[in-house]
Amino acid sequence: MDILVGLKNKDDKKAYELFREMVVKNTESPLYYPLFDDFVRLINHNSSYVRTRGFCLACALSRWDIENKIKTNWDKLKVMLHDEKPIAVRVCLGALHEVVLFKPEMTDLIKEELAKIDLSKYKDTMSPLIKKDLDALLKVMD
Repeated sequence: MDILVGLKNKDDKKAYELFREMVVKNTESPLYYPLFDDFVRLINHNSSYVRTRGFCLACALSRWDIENKIKTNWDKLKVMLHDEKPIAVRVCLGALHEVVLFKPEMTDLIKEELAKIDLSKYKDTMSPLIKKDLDALLKVMD
């Protein structure tokens, strides 16, 4: 099965299972590193689930990123921190913990983008949760 097709599967449960499996395998080897650019391209997908999967997989690959692709593609990746879907933003903030861990040189760029997040565009029920995630990420970077 083509991995990218699987990640875009209309059956979100199957796509999510594949995503979780890939995240686990990624901790063991750089198997998916050659797909980095493909994961970045998923950020342009109509589905917030697919966009989020692409962002998270790109971030997860930071542990193997010998070519510094995270930094090179930061302008494309950072748009997910302003996604219309608050859940996507929360998941992406969580994924950045791995980038901070494996690419500490990205800290200033990440902090700069976090400062631009407009919490007012999200519902009152979601903005405090995003703020909590944002604060947790900032704490890790200090």
